[in-house]
Amino acid sequence: MAVYYEAKALRDLGRSAASARGMRIVAAGGGRLAPAARRGLAHLARLAGDFPTALDVARTLGWEGRHHRVEGDVLWLQGDIDAAAAAYGAARDEAEQHGIAGERATSQTHRAFVLAFTDPGLADDEIDLAHQLLTGLDLRATGFTLELAELTRDAGHIPVADFGARVEVLRTRMRVAGLAATQEPTLDLVVTFQQAVAGAYRDAAGTINRLGALTSGGDYAYYTDIAYFMIDRALDHRTRTRWIDGEPATRQRWHDLVTSRRARRSGQPV
Repeated sequence: MAVYYEAKALRDLGRSAASARGMRIVAAGGGRLAPAARRGLAHLARLAGDFPTALDVARTLGWEGRHHRVEGDVLWLQGDIDAAAAAYGAARDEAEQHGIAGERATSQTHRAFVLAFTDPGLADDEIDLAHQLLTGLDLRATGFTLELAELTRDAGHIPVADFGARVEVLRTRMRVAGLAATQEPTLDLVVTFQQAVAGAYRDAAGTINRLGALTSGGDYAYYTDIAYFMIDRALDHRTRTRWIDGEPATRQRWHDLVTSRRARRSGQPV
């Protein structure tokens, strides 16, 4: 137990190599925490941008390892929103069958977040359900994810100044809560989405630079790649990311999400 929780803490501190060593020891031991350790290894592969490995591991985890949620965590990063939302929905339903309220709320919140990149109207319903399922639960990180869902839903649909003010309040709260390392890169990805929708490419360049600094240790480095995909610019850096379907298909999906939001904002058919 001590080895697992130390490995989990090391991952949260950004010490991924040390975390992986501990997770492998626990997974090989086959004890009660082995499924969680295998899930931890999938997360570490995802953080490193090794998406094929992360997805392969996810599909071996079973319910105990929260297989559907881990699949969703990989798939949305590919821009495959429908597949990710389906995985999170399956995770929510499975958690309900097992009576695990926290997992049900977390899975629904992640489903709301990814769908917020598509249809704001659809996202409203998913966000409302997430709020209902979170009632009475103390899940701080999941609460931040729900706020990210609300920001993503509103990208391109509220004044830029209002959006920016909400971002900075949320950024401060993440830092005060000690969750900036895991939450702030996602926040800046959402900011890039808003800037890409608005065509604010100079502002997006600044956000991408901040993303690069936040992910300079290697974890989440693919967020910078996705940001370039959103603004349809060639990468200005070498990347170790291994996409499930390759870079061109992933780039196209992310850019399509931006152009679709632009069309919704201007009232054009989507």
